[in-house]
Amino acid sequence: MENTTDLDAASAEPSFPLASEEGRPRGGRANEIRLALQEEIESGKLPPGSPLDERALAARFNVSRTPVREALQQLAAHNLLRIAPRQGVYVSRLSISRVRAIMESVGELEAMCAKLAARRVDDALRAELDATVQKCQEAAIEGSTEEYAAANSAFHEVIYVGSRNSYLADLIRGARRQIHRYRLRDFVTRAQISRSLQEHQKIARAIQDGDESAAAQLMLLHVPSGSTGFSEFLARMPMSLFDPDSNES
Repeated sequence: MENTTDLDAASAEPSFPLASEEGRPRGGRANEIRLALQEEIESGKLPPGSPLDERALAARFNVSRTPVREALQQLAAHNLLRIAPRQGVYVSRLSISRVRAIMESVGELEAMCAKLAARRVDDALRAELDATVQKCQEAAIEGSTEEYAAANSAFHEVIYVGSRNSYLADLIRGARRQIHRYRLRDFVTRAQISRSLQEHQKIARAIQDGDESAAAQLMLLHVPSGSTGFSEFLARMPMSLFDPDSNES
């Protein structure tokens, strides 16, 4: 992701917490603001490139600009925001090559996760897969994008846990958090939801049967990291969401 610069006038930090307007430590209020903005960025509510204004945020959270500035600095340190001289503060945009690199990694890692889940499958995992697929089916019938997205996340989470490899699961979760803001158009149409549901059913069946090879291959096809899948993904995304100047690879 892009490098960030510090906000001016925020370099001097006291060695002890100061009280905020609400009577809480200033750092605590700044952390609350950071968490709220982080959720909005990672969920896509604040799309890449969205500008952020200190004064507007201070008014929104009913605080002075100091905890807002601290929250923005923290988000910039984690590359969720970019603070640029004469350009202000805005949500970081990833380059197309960076998004593709992350998605390729996620595809391979998820395939490995499915393979391990198939290797270590037991009755409890079989039952959990049945339950999550059922939720996906119910959400698909309702046709709700948000409900299906939630059911989709639950399905994948069951496989992460079922792999019994917490390190691998955390790698996937971290990578997905980085690109979730670019995946909001995955379940817009009924055709997309139907295709995803069918793929979930096949993946679940392979894992329940203990077929490691099939589980891995089906999961790899499920994540659009290949040339065709990634091209379709890009076709649905406004180019304004990507960083055109980055040299990331």
